[in-house]
Amino acid sequence: MDNTWFSAALWLGLALFATLLSIWMRISVALTEIVVGVVAQLVIGAAIGPKFLGADQSWVAFLAGVGSIVLTFLAGAELDPEAFRRSWREASVLGLAGFFAPFLGVAAIAHFLLGWATQASWLAGVALSTTSVAVVYAVMLELGLNQTAYGKLILAACFVNDLATVIALGLLFAPFGPRTLLFVGSLALGLGLLLKTTGPFFRRYGGRTSELEAKFLLFALFLLGGLAVWSGSEAVLPAYLVGMVLAGTVGRDHALVRRLRTLTFGLLTPFYFIRAGSLVQIPALVAWFGVFVALLLAKMATKFAGVFPITRIYRYPRGESMYTTLLMSTGLTFGTISSLYGLSHGIITQAQYSFLVAAVIASAVVPTWIANRFFLPRRHLEHLAKPSPVEGQA
Repeated sequence: MDNTWFSAALWLGLALFATLLSIWMRISVALTEIVVGVVAQLVIGAAIGPKFLGADQSWVAFLAGVGSIVLTFLAGAELDPEAFRRSWREASVLGLAGFFAPFLGVAAIAHFLLGWATQASWLAGVALSTTSVAVVYAVMLELGLNQTAYGKLILAACFVNDLATVIALGLLFAPFGPRTLLFVGSLALGLGLLLKTTGPFFRRYGGRTSELEAKFLLFALFLLGGLAVWSGSEAVLPAYLVGMVLAGTVGRDHALVRRLRTLTFGLLTPFYFIRAGSLVQIPALVAWFGVFVALLLAKMATKFAGVFPITRIYRYPRGESMYTTLLMSTGLTFGTISSLYGLSHGIITQAQYSFLVAAVIASAVVPTWIANRFFLPRRHLEHLAKPSPVEGQA
């Protein structure tokens, strides 16, 4: 579609419809946006043409990228530093188990069962070892679990999982050279400067209608994201670290967080989730449906084998063990990034890319739906629903 305004209206119309679906069906809006993206590309592509939705337009890709960056940043900012310090061992064990089991298991299945080449199999292991911080954070936020110690622990475990994925992708495939060293050094310097200067800067100049805080944060995220791309990495990778570093500043400014959420969920993330769904090529999946099913089941089964026993060791109730395992079985941002990296560098073919992206996106939908439908940790939700002593006396 050549008219940008009509195109934008189409995308926001799809986002509005996805939001209504999430309300009617009582599931996460992130999931309905993904499904709407899949169906929209199929229906609109068949009726008008595959290019009409415009998922490949530069402005759509940019808004989707900004959505993933800001959403990942907000997920990091939600981490309570004190809570993370108290539970870092448990979060680390869960996160590493959630990485290594699917990384090794999926790679073995891709190589020995599906007959993929060695490099392609390792790439599949990386892509399907991820946990979607974006999806988990969106679900936690909608339910209010992000306010609980349980929710913060799950988000911390997801961070450890994805950090291991990023390291594996870099060690196995990404070029390691002077640019990588410069990026790592610049990132460490930038995080240190943000930690020391953001609080005083906001106190001195913030709190105005000009929204200086949002502009400052976007500037930092874009600058570090640009350095990441320049080094051969991805722009979304520094965002979570920035969020974690600023959790004690931004995370405690509830008014600022609400404004950022309005920008993110109202405008940016619909482009990200709907675009992610539109990348699924249904004809290729129908033709080789067994490959897609094998990859999806491989991810879920190996995640279960890795995470569920650890939750039982830590004496989680059985329902919470299942809920934790299913949420950590989700994938989206880093799984899609890893798949696209493999395609653009000739590690996997276009068909293999389609199978991996479809499995990644399905893993964002299927485990989350099962978790919220059958294993919702209601005792944490009931605790949130209880009025405070002051409210109870009112």
